[in-house]
Amino acid sequence: MSKNQQSDKLLPTLPKTAPQSTMTSVRWKLFILLLVLVTVNYIDRGSISVALPMIQKEFDLAPELVGLLLSAFFWSYAAMQVPVGWLIDRFGPRKILTASCVGWGAATAGSGLAGGFVSMFIARLGIGITEAGVMPAGGKLNALWMPAKERGRGATILDAGAPLGAGIGGIAIAGLIAATGSWRWAFIIAGAATMLLGVAVWWYVRDSPRNHPGMNASEGDYIEAEHLKEDEENPDNNGKGKLRNYLKYRSFWSMCFGWFGFNGVFYGLLTWGPLYLSESKGFDLNTIGWSTFVIFAAGFVGEIIGGRLADSLRAKGIGTNKVMRSMLGISAIMVTLGLVGTTIIFDPITAVIMLSVVLFFLRWVGLFWAVPATLGGRANAGILGGAMNLSGNVAGFLTPIVVGLIVGATGGYTWALLYFVGSAVIMGLAVVTLDYSKRLAI
Repeated sequence: MSKNQQSDKLLPTLPKTAPQSTMTSVRWKLFILLLVLVTVNYIDRGSISVALPMIQKEFDLAPELVGLLLSAFFWSYAAMQVPVGWLIDRFGPRKILTASCVGWGAATAGSGLAGGFVSMFIARLGIGITEAGVMPAGGKLNALWMPAKERGRGATILDAGAPLGAGIGGIAIAGLIAATGSWRWAFIIAGAATMLLGVAVWWYVRDSPRNHPGMNASEGDYIEAEHLKEDEENPDNNGKGKLRNYLKYRSFWSMCFGWFGFNGVFYGLLTWGPLYLSESKGFDLNTIGWSTFVIFAAGFVGEIIGGRLADSLRAKGIGTNKVMRSMLGISAIMVTLGLVGTTIIFDPITAVIMLSVVLFFLRWVGLFWAVPATLGGRANAGILGGAMNLSGNVAGFLTPIVVGLIVGATGGYTWALLYFVGSAVIMGLAVVTLDYSKRLAI
């Protein structure tokens, strides 16, 4: 029996009246669900930043301890990336996503019960462990469900949940704190809602497009034909490989350093941004919430536009390397200029506008979530996505600590913003040296 015949046995029985000539759009609905999932993910992980002025006062934390607390999530999150990437390739993304939802919801609710620095630090470690599988699983689903020519949009829809969650989170958590009168109840409510989201993930997500009951034959045939074409272009590079096999390639390291630099900027603004607006610009809690929303909403819009633009340019026949290197090179330049501008502008409203421009162009680098599938194929997208996210989250746990030390030593945020400029330069060098056009031989 041929491979295609075996795959056809997995196709659910469709109603006789189903118009097979009209392709369903299950793959796009799946990625809208992933957008919601990542949005909630970032609401929960960023909730501590919005509540930080109250937590800092209640626990009497020095800036150095604030930086350590903000970094706790990233320690465990980074450490779990490669192991969870292997688990995703081994057991499939559906199980890992569901377990992540339930686990990080419970840990978020638990952080609302923290009695001091140590217990809050442990709760943040728990959130990091349980959230670790979300983005690598999304990268794997992008490889399994999306044709190569649609992965730019798939990657940015997935990753756009990060700025959207950061933006909505500022308002949502601030609103919950105002409604309940307590940052603790805000965390408990957010965690309980996340656990319920895990039910939706298990119900809708499938590891194979052919296994989804809502997909008709036209969409299944389209995805499989595009994947077959992709495999024929890389006949010797379609099997499973070990992570060490990729360490000899420049593109692997460019992927890792690009994501490292990107996260040095993004996580710096996510963790310290609200406190920066409070202490440097004099914003109150409500103004912090709305300013955070505007800044990160600009990132969401930029990311969606970036994904559509990249796929549109490639559809016109422009080479993948030319599209990606040009777009992401422009992104790095605009981010660098925007951050430098923020250091020399003292007007609060103008600073918010400048940071919004930074986030708009920074989030174009969300296209990187198509890179693991490009370099490793569908079989290895999980482990490569985990390696990429590990490198990014090394910046995640270093940046809050370094910024805390800088702020503590200088009493201001100018040198912290220049640290973000350095991260943007690293990102820029990496994105223009990565080869986006071919799969790596293993």
